[in-house]
Amino acid sequence: MEDLGRIYQLIIPVMGHNITLNLDVILMTWIVIALLLVFGYLTVRNRGVRPHGLQILGEMFVSQLYALTEDALDKEMAKKYAPLITALFMFLLLCNWIGMIPHMHEPTKDLNTPLSLGIMGFFIAHYAGIKSKGIKQYLKEYCEPIFLMAPLNVIGELSKIISISFRLFGNIMGGAIIVLVVSYLVYSIILPPFLIAFFSIFIGAIQAFVFTMLTVVYISVQVK
Repeated sequence: MEDLGRIYQLIIPVMGHNITLNLDVILMTWIVIALLLVFGYLTVRNRGVRPHGLQILGEMFVSQLYALTEDALDKEMAKKYAPLITALFMFLLLCNWIGMIPHMHEPTKDLNTPLSLGIMGFFIAHYAGIKSKGIKQYLKEYCEPIFLMAPLNVIGELSKIISISFRLFGNIMGGAIIVLVVSYLVYSIILPPFLIAFFSIFIGAIQAFVFTMLTVVYISVQVK
């Protein structure tokens, strides 16, 4: 985790407006995706009845997250959404852990990443709700208990995006700031490596799990 103020940007002019791309976040996201693809390939390359190390790890992720998804939804819907939930958790976990590697940065330290995932989960949840209940019943629920509550119900749904996104962003960014400040105070001796391990491994895993489970809960609320 290096200087938080150092941001490499690419500015693209489009129709009189500038589109700014954070190259650090894009690069780190691509690296995370590439690592997950390599992990998936190595996991299934020599799969067998007697699983090897990577196959055991991969099956552990899939089976545990499938079971959690099945508990929140039903068995039939778990078949549809468990792959998404598994991929989301593994992506967030690696995003939160990659900052332990020198010169690497957590993509989730940039608000755009958790906000994008929060918006994605929001649309998936409401799509699942419309598909499960039908558009008439789906819209009717916004008018409960009375029609005047509809604007508040809409605001309540939109606030879930802010809640889930800022929780992840705040914890990862807060951890990075604490490590940076303490590193300058004690000149990176003893304590900062412990803090990096704590915030990256422990907090990173918890926040990835919380974000993933909240996404499952939002889908469950919409379909039931």
